[in-house]
Formats: sequence, structure tokens, C-alpha cells
Amino acid sequence: MAASTGALTRERGRLERSFLRAGLSLAGVDEVGRGCLAGPVHAGCAMLDWVKFRRLPSKKRLLIRDSKQLTAKQRGELIPLLLDLCTVWQVASATAVEIDDLGIVAATFLAMRRAIAACNRPIDMLLIDGKWPIPHYAGQQQAVIKGDFLCYSIAAASILAKEVRDSFMQEQAGLFPAYGFESHVGYGTKRHLAMIERNGICPLHRISFVPIKSYACTYTPTSLR
Repeated sequence: MAASTGALTRERGRLERSFLRAGLSLAGVDEVGRGCLAGPVHAGCAMLDWVKFRRLPSKKRLLIRDSKQLTAKQRGELIPLLLDLCTVWQVASATAVEIDDLGIVAATFLAMRRAIAACNRPIDMLLIDGKWPIPHYAGQQQAVIKGDFLCYSIAAASILAKEVRDSFMQEQAGLFPAYGFESHVGYGTKRHLAMIERNGICPLHRISFVPIKSYACTYTPTSLR
């Protein structure tokens, strides 16, 4: 296992270097919140200044990885670095209503296309975390399995999207204090499920998701969501 992990670590950045040697501009894209029971799904798009990136100490480079592998403190410390390192970045979302209407996969791609469009920069090659390219995207793109580990631009997009989404859900905790969004940010934790059982659902919940679906008949004002 250690050898396999070491081999994977040596692959970090290799794909990006190959495209950079070909003279291509790169952007990384990743999503956060896809598996949540409540709140929007967010997607980040990030383009890095590779001259600045190469000057980073190796310890700082290693911290630019999948946002789920970082503590909230580590992410917070990375944000100023990423803001300086990115030539452009944007985070966009698709709402709970859009998730329920379109399905989570289509809504995730919608958030990605919004983030890409908001960057408003020419992108020669788009790198997306996961197995699937983005439908209805006209430019060149490549889906990268374990992309948030293998590609620094994807990891940067992941971290920025995670920070924006967590901040949004923590703000929503003030509007919907009965659900503990400040701690679990919408994920299906035991505490969250217990609060749903006690209080029913709120406008942020995705009524197409199990187990939220079973509460949908008790909640109707979707216009507020």
C-alpha cells in the first residue's frame, strides 16, 4: 500500500506539466456538496500562476490537495496562498430546487459550467475531477480520476469551492437554527438526521434525496428554496 501511495504521489502534477510544455493554458474544476442532504452543490474553477507555483516550498505544494483531506484550519490557512496563486478563480452553485428538478449529476455539471463561464478567460484545456467530461462544454477537456489529488489546479478549485460552500451553509444556520448547519454544512450526519426527525425539513433540504423524500409531503413552499 505504501509503495502504491508513493507511486501515486510521484504522479502529482505530471499531467499538468505535460499540457504546460505544450503551451496550453489550464483550468481545474471540482465540486463540493454533491452528497449533502441540504444546500446547493458548489463547483470551483481555478487557473494557477505556474511561475509562482514552482517557487512554492514542497510542504506548501503538498497541502494543495483534495479539500476533504484537509482540516478546516488547514483550508483557512491555504486560502490566502491560493488567492495569490490563482490568476483567476470562481465558485458557482446550483440550488436545492435545481438539484431536485434536474438531478444531482446534471445540477453539478450546471454549477461547473457557471463557474467556468464566470472566469471569463480563454482556457485551452479544462481538467475535471472524476470520470466524466462536462456535457455541453465546447472547449477541450479531460476528466481525471483522483484529479483532486493528481492535479494542483483541480485541488485548488476543490479547496476554494469547499470554503465558499461551508461559509454559505454556516450563514444559513442563522436562518435555520434548528438543523446545525454550522457544523455539518448539510451532510447526512447522525445529528442532522436527528434534527430532521424532530423538526421536519426546511427550504434548504433536497426533497429528491433519501431520506428527505419521506418528509416532502409535509413541506410545500419550494418557492422559498
